[in-house]
Amino acid sequence: MTATRPPFHTVSSYDDELRGLDSLIQQMGGLAISQTRDAIQGIVNQSDESDALIKEREERINALEHQVNEQVVRLLALRQPVANDLRTVVTALKASSMLERVGDYAANAARRGETMADSSMVPVKSPVTRMGELVIAMLDDALRAFQDRDPELAIQVRERDTEVDALHSSLFRELLTYMLEDPRNISVCSQLMFISKNLERVGDQATNIAEAAYYRATGKDLDMDRPKDDTTSSAVAVSDQDMVVEPRFQD
Repeated sequence: MTATRPPFHTVSSYDDELRGLDSLIQQMGGLAISQTRDAIQGIVNQSDESDALIKEREERINALEHQVNEQVVRLLALRQPVANDLRTVVTALKASSMLERVGDYAANAARRGETMADSSMVPVKSPVTRMGELVIAMLDDALRAFQDRDPELAIQVRERDTEVDALHSSLFRELLTYMLEDPRNISVCSQLMFISKNLERVGDQATNIAEAAYYRATGKDLDMDRPKDDTTSSAVAVSDQDMVVEPRFQD
């Protein structure tokens, strides 16, 4: 499958504006990846990441999203884009919102990690590290698929989300075991559950960006039935921002 390349326009400033939109998305992506990577390192190494740095990155990501919104409105009003150009504008608007959410999830994970800095960590560094590596790689590839209009890479990113879901489910079960074995583990395990869910959400947003990249490249939507392998829904109720553990009852 080959992507449709964007045309060159007789008005060079129009091309500059479209390229500027892509540049803003890549800047947002770089910040979101840095936020996620530093959050993982802080959690695994039990090191405190400055809340000021987390907040600074959040503000920069939010400011870039605002720039994307303004640029999209300007392009729609003044250029009236169609076909490939319209897909570029619309998907940039969607991707900026998704990247803003990635920044939020990564910041939430980092702040959760800070609360565990002085705690005795249960031995789950390996799955947390693996989840972090996966979602960061997915983000990087999703952004590359978006920039390069690469539908095959977008499909690959989407398929890798099942591995993130499986790791999240496995870690969730492992944490429940630690909590049942020793009530003293409940606090740190609860924080790790929130962290795991935030990372799983980052993977979801990377998949969303990949789907937007596929649409941008081809003008078609991927199949609606996204592959999933998250089995924690029977034990938890997950809101769009966080996770709440609910009791389970048997008749």
